[in-house]
Amino acid sequence: MQLFYNPTLNSTNTSFVFDKEESKHIVKVLRKKENDILHVTNGLGFLFETKIKIASDSKCTVEIVSFEQQVQSKFNLHLAVAPTKMNERFEWFLEKATEIGIQEITPIICEHSERKVIKTERFLKIIESAMKQSLHYYLPKLNEPISFKEFIKKEQSGQKFIAHCEATDKKSLKNELKSNTDCTILIGPEGDFSVKEIQLALDNQYIPVSLGSTRLRTETAAIVACHSVVFANE
Repeated sequence: MQLFYNPTLNSTNTSFVFDKEESKHIVKVLRKKENDILHVTNGLGFLFETKIKIASDSKCTVEIVSFEQQVQSKFNLHLAVAPTKMNERFEWFLEKATEIGIQEITPIICEHSERKVIKTERFLKIIESAMKQSLHYYLPKLNEPISFKEFIKKEQSGQKFIAHCEATDKKSLKNELKSNTDCTILIGPEGDFSVKEIQLALDNQYIPVSLGSTRLRTETAAIVACHSVVFANE
């Protein structure tokens, strides 16, 4: 099944029109014709089955035949991750985390961050594409970048963890996770969190955790954390 995305759709719609770019892709590239079936999600858990009524490459029009709603996860996984120096590595994380099943992502700017300018518009496109490719019906929430200090001040529900590389007492993430429980995990930059940042997290009831016995890149650590939480909830 090929999945399309339209955030304006809801259960009261009976028809809608794809934008010019998507219409051209459907009619010219995919060579879809009138009465062909297209599957569309609104990123809010709904899957719509639609039928093409007007196969125009500028205004492809479809009618909604039926729809269903996917049950939402019983937990919310929120990863706060420091953007990597190379954009491609952070984009890889966004793509894979979306495929695995993350719900929320916040880029955090830390003391040791080498990248502090974030293009969230491009990141959102990466997430949308990964959602469609992996046939997820919920679009992960991408928050605006925020400083580590500001993020720590925000209230987070459920379990809270910080994964760092300092040689201090840390628990194993996989042993601490509780199923069906919201979870927020902090992942630092290439130079790791600063000692002050780690202490600030501890002061705000974040639990220090290890993701394994080896030193991981930022994007790898984020994926390991993401998979651990999703696996614990299967």
